[in-house]
Amino acid sequence: MKTLRLWEKSVPAIPTSTIWLLNELSEYKGKQELFIRQSPQKLKALKEHALIESAVSSNRIEGVEIDQKRIGTVIFGKGHLTDRDEEEVRGYQKALGWIHSVSQKIEISPKTILKLHGMSHPASWDSGKFKEKDGEIIEKHPDGGVSIRFKPLSAKETPDAVKGICSIADSILREREIPPLVIWAAFNLDFLCIHPFRDGNGRVSRLLLLLMLYHQGYEAGRYISLERMIEQSKDRYYETLLQSSKGWHDSRHDPWPYINYLLYTIKGLYREFESRYGNTALPMGEKTEAVGRAIRSFEGNFHISQLQKACPGVSIDLIRKILKDMSARGDLKCSGRGKKAYWVIGNGNR
Repeated sequence: MKTLRLWEKSVPAIPTSTIWLLNELSEYKGKQELFIRQSPQKLKALKEHALIESAVSSNRIEGVEIDQKRIGTVIFGKGHLTDRDEEEVRGYQKALGWIHSVSQKIEISPKTILKLHGMSHPASWDSGKFKEKDGEIIEKHPDGGVSIRFKPLSAKETPDAVKGICSIADSILREREIPPLVIWAAFNLDFLCIHPFRDGNGRVSRLLLLLMLYHQGYEAGRYISLERMIEQSKDRYYETLLQSSKGWHDSRHDPWPYINYLLYTIKGLYREFESRYGNTALPMGEKTEAVGRAIRSFEGNFHISQLQKACPGVSIDLIRKILKDMSARGDLKCSGRGKKAYWVIGNGNR
């Protein structure tokens, strides 16, 4: 709430590093449809694999593990579950399934947050309920000692705080002065600092993050597990969360380490998606159509390097041939030479 509350009063100065990440993510999003259309059968198998990885990794980050031999039964089977850990992994899978199937119909609200907690923690006595007692986030040290890592909001303040971040985020989004991905990353930080549940805050935060990405049209999380990527960078996750939560209660905190961590992780998600599926061969006709769509997406001038990035899986030789043919028809005009050359859509008078 503290981050979004500050931004509600004054639009933040966004660091250059954050702007770079946002630009890269925008490029990846622009190529996303092409990747998804290339190999639907492979993507179907990839979806199933990502679902397994996400349910297992998100729980494992919090110390919840199940027998590897039981994973298929727990996630996709209907058999008897042996313990609470298995119930939580299956519950997380069901929450993911709900998000994947109707994400655009799910609003970010206290009701949704409570439902996600209830689904991912079906065996808990306080499943789907905000915490009833105050608590502290404790850090355990190798020597056996413990220290207070962070003191969240009190149980009394929690319901209004959760309602507040949902309302403020919606208001800031409508004003369109701050990039949506930045708003949702800040929401994620505020949510974790509020710490609305006795247990399961991290898992609910990751479900919310996926939901927010789908709301903004970033779909790679359906095919590559975001939760696995966070698990693989778990030390950095906790480090940046600690950095950005210092001074949070007094609104003196720096949210950008954690925001940039999330954006960088999402970038990694798309890099893996592109590397595994971006180079799938396309039929010649589809390649030509893909280049044509990319050209039409540019406003005015563009460089051939931009076209290459927008058309993964299409050779530079074919791109040059298409540009030459369009130039001969008068659809494009080349201006300049060498690395400084750029293409102008139409006759150049636009």
